[in-house]
Amino acid sequence: AGRHLVWIEYGLQSAHDRTLARINRGHDFACFRNAVIATRNRGINICAHVILGLPRESRQEMLETADAIADLGLDGVKLHLLYVVRGTPMAALYRAGRYRCLRQKEYADIVCEFIARIPESMVVQRLTGDPHPDELIAPAWSLHKRETRDLIHRRLAEKNIWQGKQCRARPGISV
Repeated sequence: AGRHLVWIEYGLQSAHDRTLARINRGHDFACFRNAVIATRNRGINICAHVILGLPRESRQEMLETADAIADLGLDGVKLHLLYVVRGTPMAALYRAGRYRCLRQKEYADIVCEFIARIPESMVVQRLTGDPHPDELIAPAWSLHKRETRDLIHRRLAEKNIWQGKQCRARPGISV
């Protein structure tokens, strides 16, 4: 049993029930929290997927998601940018002018603040997603993953931010 590294990944996306309902996730934060509790202490590492830039979600709400996963004492996180792909309800919102994608610098700055709020022990497994070029509508910069990663690293240095710098979590408190 101890010879394999095992991870389970849960698609949280946001810690805000209002956002989860808006994007038709089919679960709320309590469901995520219960899954984490059921998985804990079984020798399985727990990773959450989080999407930054969800419709009508503020920067503060995105950072509150960082606080929520920090409080739960997760082992890892995968950060994703919300990008618009063809044939989705988001594409219709975008075309109607009812959704604005995050700009690259804006995304990088939010990632930096997010990272500052999670414990140093949490593995950041992904800084942004990989849209398929043939399906992508916006933002075009999301196709430049290395450039985005480098910008995040530069912004961390410029702002004197590191993982855990602003972490207020006491893992297990809210479990």
